[in-house]
Amino acid sequence: MLARIVTTVGAPLGILVLGLMLVPQDTPAKPDYTRRTRKDCEFCHPPNSRLLNDAGKYYQEHKNSLAGYKPKEEAPKQQSKDTKPAPTKSK
Repeated sequence: MLARIVTTVGAPLGILVLGLMLVPQDTPAKPDYTRRTRKDCEFCHPPNSRLLNDAGKYYQEHKNSLAGYKPKEEAPKQQSKDTKPAPTKSK
C-alpha cells in the first residue's frame, strides 16, 4: 500500500521538481544593483521591461560595474515644420 502511494505521488512529484530545476530562469534587475550603483532601474532597463539598454549592456559586459560608462548625448530636438518660432519683440 505504501509503495503504491510513493510510486503514484512520488514519481510525478519528482519529475515536476526536476523539471523546475532544469528550466532556465530570467533574472530581473536586483535591488542590490540599485543600491550598489545608486541608479534607478530605468537607468539600465527601458520602462516596464527586463531588456537592457546601452547602460545595462555596459554594466553586464564590465563585470557589474558602470565605471567608465559615458551615456550617449541625446540629439537636440528639432523644431517641427508645423511649429512656428516664438515671436521676437521689435522696436
